[in-house]
Amino acid sequence: MNETIFALASGSGRSGVAVVRVSGPLAFESLKTLTRETDIVPRKVLLKSLQEPVSRETIDRALVTAFPEPASYTGENVVEYSLHGSPAVVRELLDVLGRQKGHRMALPGEFTRRAFENGKMDLTEAEAVADLINAETQMQKAQALAQMEGALSRLYDGWREDLSRILAHVEAEIEFPDEDLPGGIVETVAPEILGLIAALEAHLNDQRRGERLREGISVAVVGAPNAGKSSLVNALAQRDVAIVSELAGTTRDIIEVHLDVAGYPVILSDTAGLRPEQLSGEGQDGIEAEGIRRALARGREADLRVLVYDGSQSVADPHTQALADENSLSVVNKFDLGGGPTLSQSFIPLSVKTGEGFDLFLKALEAKIVGLIGGNEAPALTRQRHREALTACVAALRRSLEARMPELLAEDLRLAIRDLGRITGRVDIEDLLDIVFRDFCIGK
Repeated sequence: MNETIFALASGSGRSGVAVVRVSGPLAFESLKTLTRETDIVPRKVLLKSLQEPVSRETIDRALVTAFPEPASYTGENVVEYSLHGSPAVVRELLDVLGRQKGHRMALPGEFTRRAFENGKMDLTEAEAVADLINAETQMQKAQALAQMEGALSRLYDGWREDLSRILAHVEAEIEFPDEDLPGGIVETVAPEILGLIAALEAHLNDQRRGERLREGISVAVVGAPNAGKSSLVNALAQRDVAIVSELAGTTRDIIEVHLDVAGYPVILSDTAGLRPEQLSGEGQDGIEAEGIRRALARGREADLRVLVYDGSQSVADPHTQALADENSLSVVNKFDLGGGPTLSQSFIPLSVKTGEGFDLFLKALEAKIVGLIGGNEAPALTRQRHREALTACVAALRRSLEARMPELLAEDLRLAIRDLGRITGRVDIEDLLDIVFRDFCIGK
């Protein structure tokens, strides 16, 4: 925290404008060195000539903005240089900054880590910064913005306040047993603890909607050979990502493509044709057998399955039918070639070749995704570490209900409060910081 850090905060490569950020106790000193200005005008964009301190050669004419502590992104003195986006200009400025006393290149996520350590945001809000940078769809962006604005923090801090209030009553009975306090404190607080357990479990049992939205909803396209799976994947991707052939077994490995379906991130997987009777093959057949094994595994593990049936066949593939459930969407492709097989579940008639039924299929796929993710009425937890801490909190609260002594009840309540505090960083969590910030980009 005593060092001044700097980094390119905008995208690398050639661009119209590049932004270099400097943060730390000497940020204003290097600004004075580069501009030969003695006075710093806070929060005002100024056009300045940046010069190499020794040779006084011009690096660039740039827009410079100074943010005095604590009213800055990091809570420290911050300077932002908006340069021409030439790699040569950016490289020269970074080199010059690196030669300044007490300056060094920032580590990934170090600006946001300093913002957290200076109380500008909590851990969930810091994580949301990374999620917003990485957002590729409208829904991912909306979730990251809500979390960055404190939606999760308010929820978890509210639960911590409720637990702290309960704990205060319990500790009052422990500390002042002879005072005129309500008797049976354990029985008194039990309904409140049960209410908190119900709220926490409802938050946990959300079908992983926040994590799925952040990471992408996995959708596996499965079916018998030559049912038209690869053609459907190519149509969804609007480009040729999979080889299409009349030869059975053309697709032998899983092919993934990332899509934006109505604002939701989707990881679409094209899989090998389901022929489990060939799982014992060797040689070339062994390669196809491995593809079939992977197809079956991906079909079982996926969040959603698109089951593709061959409309030119009169009998439905039994291996495909075995995967039908509430998280599957059945499609009869090549419906223009015949009536198709008789299915026990509802299906969408489709011809990828002619485009007939494709819009109906897209709407049905979107409805499945929305049904899986659910609405955005309540904030959703977005990371596995949130889930683990909340699970530990629930376990501590359940133990507290079985405590036979107020001292044991109080200890379990303290553990539950600590578990909630680990999510937002309200407790000593130095060991978590490297994990939280390691995936950030440099300059953020």
